[in-house]
Amino acid sequence: MLAVLLIIVSYVLGTFPSAILIARANGIEISSFGSGNPGASNVTRALGWRKGIWVYILDALKAAIATGLGLGMGFDWAGTGRPLAYACAAAAILGHMFPVFRHFKGGKGVACGSGVIMVLQPVLGLAIPVVWWTISKVTGKAAVGSIVTVALVPLGLALLGRPAWEFVATAGLSALILVKHWRNFGRLIRREEPSLRDT
Repeated sequence: MLAVLLIIVSYVLGTFPSAILIARANGIEISSFGSGNPGASNVTRALGWRKGIWVYILDALKAAIATGLGLGMGFDWAGTGRPLAYACAAAAILGHMFPVFRHFKGGKGVACGSGVIMVLQPVLGLAIPVVWWTISKVTGKAAVGSIVTVALVPLGLALLGRPAWEFVATAGLSALILVKHWRNFGRLIRREEPSLRDT
């Protein structure tokens, strides 16, 4: 029963609309700007890096809190709480992507995923923002940074020698985030993906 409650709480945490609130506070309706995605990248295009970083931090934080709740309150055969932590992490990411309070129209989960990894795999968690920032700045495309970084996370987990079930769980979450980027793949192929170079 506690596990179910924590998963529900994690989903609700994931629905917190960081990008929408910050954009509206600065006079922008983010769902009508650029890609229309309520996430850090689109806020960066609309309002610059400083506002985009705040959205990134808040989105990562809500997923990190959800994951931490599962880790702290859960237990398993090893007494680690990690299975419930992964379940709470997935719930928070799904809440961000498909928020019931906004007709299931949410963000793409990159920042949330970063917060999850920061709690469960701190070494990777510290590297993710650096890799994303570097690739995004070099290419001028936040989508490229997101896609490449998310795709590399399971590889990093394998290199750290984590148990197979954690690799599978992380790969599944990464795949979900990549699927949410399907429109970006099309725009990149057509060379229509918005750039960050002017922000």
